[in-house]
Amino acid sequence: MKIKITLQLIVFFFVQVFFAQAGSIKELRGKIIADSVAVDRITIENVTTDKTAFSDANGFFTIAVREGDVLVFTAVNLEGLRKKIDKQDLLQESITVLMMPKSIILKEVIISESSITAESLGIIPYGQKKYTPAERKLYTATSGNGIDGLLNAISGRKAMLKKEIIVEKKEQLLARIEVLFEDKYYIETLKIPNDYIRGFQYYCIDDAGFANALRAKNKTLTMFLIVKLAENYNEIIAGENK
Repeated sequence: MKIKITLQLIVFFFVQVFFAQAGSIKELRGKIIADSVAVDRITIENVTTDKTAFSDANGFFTIAVREGDVLVFTAVNLEGLRKKIDKQDLLQESITVLMMPKSIILKEVIISESSITAESLGIIPYGQKKYTPAERKLYTATSGNGIDGLLNAISGRKAMLKKEIIVEKKEQLLARIEVLFEDKYYIETLKIPNDYIRGFQYYCIDDAGFANALRAKNKTLTMFLIVKLAENYNEIIAGENK
């Protein structure tokens, strides 16, 4: 009888643990950004649970995670990236992941039909500006003449698309700063309270000098400027808490 009761208690315990763990699982939504590189069909693997997902044509993905899980992002044309999911990630509606193009050194160049492009044929010059999706939408909206241009102006579509470009550029900067610095650096070195880290990141990318250093991938200047910005931000926090 005692053995039966003990087995029932053990089974009950494991059932409770199972449901407690299952309850903490969340469908995490995210967007992958990579400068001038296609972001579709990127593999997102949750190495903790051995689950896999893929990004769509715009870089969006969804995958089941819980706090502490490790996601590995891989693609043929991009540098691999590992990201550990923390509580802050789970509280956000969507996360942004910045991936860097892979530098490939070619030992031999083989010309084939697939390598023929408008640039190689001399139809357009090399080094043309590559537009982001939001910039392409704005160009389409503003390049039309006559009634299309008038309708776009009346509807405010051009103004909306310009705002979309600004938001897109800020998302790219935010993704870059997330990759550069860990939470430990903000808390221990810059003395930014944990609850204020996200707000401080937005504060930094709104600074023109810092944003330019971040775009130029000048890590030395970025680290120099972030120290001063942290001092100013901590003063603002102190003033609000008086």
